[in-house]
Amino acid sequence: MPINEKPSIGNILILGAGQLGMQVIKNMASRVSPDSVRVLVEPGFTTSPDKYKEEATEELGKLGVEILPFDLSEGTEASLAELFAEFHTVICCTGFAAGAGTQMKVTHAVLAAGVNRYFPWQFGVDYDIVGKGSGQPVWDEQYEVRKLLRSQEATEWVIVSTGMFTSFLFEPDFGVVDLETNTVRALGSWDTRVTVTTPEDIGRLTTEIYLEEPHISNEVVFVAGDTLSYGQLATIVEEEAGKVVKRVELSLEELNDQLSQDPGDVMLRYRKAFALGTGMWWEKSKTYNHEKGLETIDVKTWLNRHLRDKR
Repeated sequence: MPINEKPSIGNILILGAGQLGMQVIKNMASRVSPDSVRVLVEPGFTTSPDKYKEEATEELGKLGVEILPFDLSEGTEASLAELFAEFHTVICCTGFAAGAGTQMKVTHAVLAAGVNRYFPWQFGVDYDIVGKGSGQPVWDEQYEVRKLLRSQEATEWVIVSTGMFTSFLFEPDFGVVDLETNTVRALGSWDTRVTVTTPEDIGRLTTEIYLEEPHISNEVVFVAGDTLSYGQLATIVEEEAGKVVKRVELSLEELNDQLSQDPGDVMLRYRKAFALGTGMWWEKSKTYNHEKGLETIDVKTWLNRHLRDKR
C-alpha cells in the first residue's frame, strides 16, 4: 500500500476466533461484505485436531472470511504494526490467554500502524472505576490500555463494556454456581451485584456499535444481558432447577485470607476482584442495548436453555 494511503472503511481485522471472536465474525460477516473481514488466529489453528478449531475453521470457510495465521504472544510490536497497517479497523477478541503484556503490545502496535479505528479487548468490567490494585494483574493492564488510548488522538477507539460472560457464573472452577451440588456462593455478600452478557449478544451488539451512524468514537459503551445480585442469582437457580440450593457467602475478608495462602490461584483472584462489587455492574436500563431496544439474554433465560439442553 502506498504511504499515506488509508485502508478503505470496512476493511476489518478481528483478532481471535474463540468463543467471542466467532460471534463477532459471524455478525460482521452478515452485515458487511465477508471479503472485508479477516481473522487472525495462532499458527496451526486450521490444521489442529481440536474439535472446536476444526468446526471454527469450517465455519470461517463457509462465511468466506480469510484466515491470517500469526502468533500474538511471540510476535513483536513492529511485526504486528506492519500487519495492522493494512486495516481500517482492528477488533481485538483475544483475551488474557495470550499472556501478560499482550494487550499493551497489541495496542501499541495499533497506534504505531495508524489504524483508523480500534476496539480493544475490554469486554469486561468498568476498569475506569476498578482502577489498579484489584488483585487481578491483567485488570491493571486493562486500565493502562485505556490510559494509553486516551493519551493520543490519531486512532479512534471504542470500548465495549460487557461485564462477565454469563456462562462464567456457572463455571465449576469459578465456584459461584455449582449445579452438580446445587450450591450458590455469593462473592462479598448476597447484595453484591454483577453485570453479565453472553458472547452471542456481545458479538451482535459490537457489530451494531461498529455500524452506528454517526459513528461512535473515543467512548466507553456499556451493554448488558443482565445485572443482578448473588441473592437474586441463587433464587433464579432454585426456580429453574426446581431444587433448594445451598447458599454460601464468601466475604471479602475470607477471600483475602484464602488468597494470602494461595496467591497464585487465578480463580481466587477473580473471586476476590468480583467480591469488591464496585465497577462490576451497571444498570441495564442505562445500556446501549436498552436505549436501542435490542433484546438480550438474561440469566434466567440462559439457565433455562442450558438445563433444557442437558436433559
